[in-house]
Parts: sequence; C-alpha cells; structure tokens
Amino acid sequence: MPYASQHLAQPPARDAVDRLPGATVVEFGTPWCGYCQRAQPLIAQALRDRADVQHVKVEDGSGQRLGRSFGVKLWPTLVFLRDGQETARLVRPQTAREIEDALQSTAP
Repeated sequence: MPYASQHLAQPPARDAVDRLPGATVVEFGTPWCGYCQRAQPLIAQALRDRADVQHVKVEDGSGQRLGRSFGVKLWPTLVFLRDGQETARLVRPQTAREIEDALQSTAP
C-alpha cells in the first residue's frame, strides 16, 4: 500500500492494528500540526518504492484511544510494525533516511 496522504476518517481499534499482517507504519499526527506537515514529504519519499508496507495515517489528539495505547506524546510519531508487533519508533523524523532505516526493522 502506498503512502497515505489523508488521515483515516475513523481510526482502527488497537486489536485490529495488532492483527495487521506484514510490514506496517502507523503514523500519528494531525493535519494542522506544523511538524507533521514538514514530515510528509520525508514519509512519502521513504515509502515511495515500498508497496510491501502498509501506511496507516491516524489523526491523534485528546481522547483518542489508539494513540494513547501506543504512548504517543508528540507528533508525528511513526510506529513501525511487523505482524502487529512494534519493531521501531520515530518521533518527529528529520530525514527520509532515518525513516528508511526504521523500515528495515519491518523486513521479515
């Protein structure tokens, strides 16, 4: 699945995320967050040639259970999963390279 430019209308439940097969990047943030906006080209670049990676973009905020279940405190936070298990995490990534490096943790 390619880069997701839009946040999901409804975030998935934590148990659904825990059951996701293969490589997944769950991105927590908001459309109005400056840090999130600045990271979008980096995330898009890192995921450009990664059709094997599912990108789940979740709008986070007060009262959002999925973000709290992952302990998200700052945006954007990227949680890298392999078969529902966290393998890496980046908070406010600065380069596409660090995202690409974290993606390596999701390889089988």
